[in-house]
Amino acid sequence: MQRGRRESPPPTDAACARRRLSVLRYTVAVDAQTTLPQSFFARSALEVAGDLIGCAFLFRGAGGRIVETEAYREDDPCCHGYRGKTARNAVLFGPPGHLYVYFTYGMHFCANVACEPEGTGAGVLLRAVVPEQGMVEMSARRGVEEQRLLCSGPARLAQALGIGREQNGLPVWEPPLAILPRAEDGGSRANAPRVVTTPRIGVRGGDQKPWRFVDADSRFLSRPLPRPARGEPGCCDGPRE
Repeated sequence: MQRGRRESPPPTDAACARRRLSVLRYTVAVDAQTTLPQSFFARSALEVAGDLIGCAFLFRGAGGRIVETEAYREDDPCCHGYRGKTARNAVLFGPPGHLYVYFTYGMHFCANVACEPEGTGAGVLLRAVVPEQGMVEMSARRGVEEQRLLCSGPARLAQALGIGREQNGLPVWEPPLAILPRAEDGGSRANAPRVVTTPRIGVRGGDQKPWRFVDADSRFLSRPLPRPARGEPGCCDGPRE
């Protein structure tokens, strides 16, 4: 999402240091056996964006592990909610945990998850997942067979999963959608993701807030990390168009 107003202060060095963790851990407790509950999303979009890395996003059984997100807050000029609630962005201001789907450039859909308490226009853009389930269907929708190109980018992701305007407003904790927690230490997935943050992609005005969250070791990102960013987890201080 993108718009224009006052800038939020950057995170302090101390805050950055606290975020430099070798292994990402959730900032809230979750049940690894069930989909993430609505309460998971009733928090700062910045926290949710980081916590979603490594979770599995599925629509009608197709999807995979989330490796890239971007956070957008109501006080952020790049956010669709910056200028207030409208018919178009109403889901963003509604109860948290609902899918906010918007159409961009006259040709692409993008999927976000509304975050923070109802009445606040904030959310997380789903930018990339690792294709793991429903590969045949995703490949047919995208018209490509290269696995890395199926869901590496928000428009590709929505097209591959078959997400469009009809899915706007659906709760992500109920079928046909699901967001499953990543396995923590000792879980079924061997390693927790190593998360770094970078400036968001394609936002207007050269905004440099480090509100893009990525799995630093994934080859399925929409845009590769610069070499220095691959070395150690970054700090953060996080929908988009």
